[in-house]
Amino acid sequence: MNQTVHIFPFAEFWPLYTFFVIVIALLLWLSLRLNAARVHEVSIREATITALSWFGVALLFNVMLYLFTWWRLEQHPEIVTALGGTADSLARRTALEFLSGYLVEKSLAVDNLFVFLVIFRFFSVAAQYQQRVLFYGLFGALLFRAIFIAMGAVMMEIPLVVIFFGLFLMYQGFQVLKGDDPEMDPEKNRILRFLNRYLPVSSAMAGEKFFIREAGRWMVTPLFVTLVFVEITDIMFAFDSVPAIFGLTKEPMVVFTSNIFAVIDLRALYFLLAAFISRFHYLNYGLSFVLVFIGAKMAIFDELLHIRLPTELSLLIVLGLIVGAIVLSLVKPPKEPQGR
Repeated sequence: MNQTVHIFPFAEFWPLYTFFVIVIALLLWLSLRLNAARVHEVSIREATITALSWFGVALLFNVMLYLFTWWRLEQHPEIVTALGGTADSLARRTALEFLSGYLVEKSLAVDNLFVFLVIFRFFSVAAQYQQRVLFYGLFGALLFRAIFIAMGAVMMEIPLVVIFFGLFLMYQGFQVLKGDDPEMDPEKNRILRFLNRYLPVSSAMAGEKFFIREAGRWMVTPLFVTLVFVEITDIMFAFDSVPAIFGLTKEPMVVFTSNIFAVIDLRALYFLLAAFISRFHYLNYGLSFVLVFIGAKMAIFDELLHIRLPTELSLLIVLGLIVGAIVLSLVKPPKEPQGR
């Protein structure tokens, strides 16, 4: 069975997975240390440079992934025989799957930005402290997504599970089309009530601190509560995004690395798009069609019809839906409220 054959099985390549995580963690730690020296509001220029830098690193990694995959398949022709094709075609397909997964995850992550805006406004987090919350939130996101991907790599070997997740993605996509995409309302959230009831939360911000000591008692600040909400938001969106990438590739290495690279610059993407995100009012519709397409690919084409859509076609469809939604948003801006 082709689906059970992996080019980079975790049991054999766990040191490579570990090395990847260590390198990414060190880069994030270094970035955190550099920014810790100066608490400031991230400018559009700084956010653009950071986002483009991480994008360049992701593309460089994709080239290295292609070369490494090609080299490995040349050394192990039995894998080529099991998967079908040639070493070069399979390596090219792996690189395209990485690019497709990166694009889908990056696009779905934009939804997080809307919720981040709501959370930061609700807790009145100053712009210069928002990047600190997003930094630590990113570490939690990497941890939880690694857990979800490890679980998904096992569960996606079961055809019924693949069909379930495919139908789930289609359902989520149709819900967004209907306008039923729920937003997190911190004011009505049970978790906020739980934290206020069982955790000693200080009544005011304390700069960039998550914990303070008042009257000899340790207390968490509203900034820490904000961090909790950011983590919850990412977990919620991971339930959509992780299965979506498994709908494009069954290779755990591709799922893991494309997912990590897509969320690693979410902090910079937030500051870059925060001023312009309201202009992309059709983007949610584009993303809903992406979810429906990937869900149909998983449940209908892959599992029920046993038809494997070319990776190039999947990439073009996803790219066309996202770019089309953005272009339509710019060409047809939202109507101004009457009376202005």
